[in-house]
Amino acid sequence: MRAVVYKGPFEVAVEQVEDPRIQHPNDVLVRVTSTAICGSDLHMYEGRTAAEPGIVFGHENLGVIEETGEGVTSLSKGDRVVMPFNVACGFCKNCSAGFTGFCLTVNPGFAGGAYGYVAMGPYTGGQAEYLRVPYADFNCLKLPEGTEKEADFVLLADIFPTGYHGNELADVRPGDSVAVYGAGPVGLMAAYSAMLRGASKVFVVDRVAERLQKAREIGAIPIDFTQGNPAEQIKEQTGGEGTDKGIDAVGYQAQAQGEDREEPAIVLNSLVDTVRPTGALGVPGLYVPSDPGGPDEQSKKGMLMVAVGRLFEKGLRMGTGQCNVKRYNRHLRDMIIEDRAKPSFVVSHELPLDQAPTAYEKFDKRVEGYTKVVLHPQAA
Repeated sequence: MRAVVYKGPFEVAVEQVEDPRIQHPNDVLVRVTSTAICGSDLHMYEGRTAAEPGIVFGHENLGVIEETGEGVTSLSKGDRVVMPFNVACGFCKNCSAGFTGFCLTVNPGFAGGAYGYVAMGPYTGGQAEYLRVPYADFNCLKLPEGTEKEADFVLLADIFPTGYHGNELADVRPGDSVAVYGAGPVGLMAAYSAMLRGASKVFVVDRVAERLQKAREIGAIPIDFTQGNPAEQIKEQTGGEGTDKGIDAVGYQAQAQGEDREEPAIVLNSLVDTVRPTGALGVPGLYVPSDPGGPDEQSKKGMLMVAVGRLFEKGLRMGTGQCNVKRYNRHLRDMIIEDRAKPSFVVSHELPLDQAPTAYEKFDKRVEGYTKVVLHPQAA
């Protein structure tokens, strides 16, 4: 089958790779009709992880079941399904508690598994024509038949639940004011989710004009950090108090203000300044235990200079960690079905799989309006 294969820093190619097959009675094979490029994929694409050449990318996957293992009970050939990026067993201690992003079964020695991602287990990615899904009864979420709302439903694999998860981590409640740092796909989903949850005012911080415009279009207040300290800009619009809650949708490759260099802890420290005393921070933005391309020796080891004293002094709470997609995807799916949510506003490009190399390059450079790319390996 054709698949997007990592070749080395800043290079992917669409190549022929081995077809997946049923390996366990609980597996299904899915013919992939939509698969999205994630900002997390860019960390590997840029060589900022330990990913080795040859890995097939793709953890945001939707398609139609082609074959089922003999142990699968709730799914049938022809079912249209979307898979959480988390590969999870459904029965371990963490899965039973709802922490499916930290499954203890699927990736021995590590809490959590995912498709097509470094250190997340032996699961081939879905930027390909077909995908093997283990523990399929647990990991597949059924969708309505047909092709309607395809660009909305594919976002249930990761970024819509992840944006919502940021709000859960920050305990966003009706009436809260919220600051979201980052207007990439997850940041826009976090801002959108905050409004779905009844936030009174949502600020979105970024420097890319097209992304800030997207934030404005959904009713958020854009903050361009090239125009001045974002925490101060937000305080000016909140009576000097700051916001009730804050969300980091950037992670460790954050840009220093006014300079063309990275400052890995700047978003965390900006949130400490932005959120009022006794508020809360949600951090779904990715941080890693090692970063080969870090700007200094400490950040290369995943050790950042965070203002913990100020965090403590203000009595701030912080929630972190990757999204437990299954905790949210069913009710977010139903909101899409009932036209209560339409997350596809963030999708800027839908392209055939063969255009993946160009899409990666342009998405990575944040050019030509590339905010979210959905690839179509096959017809629905």
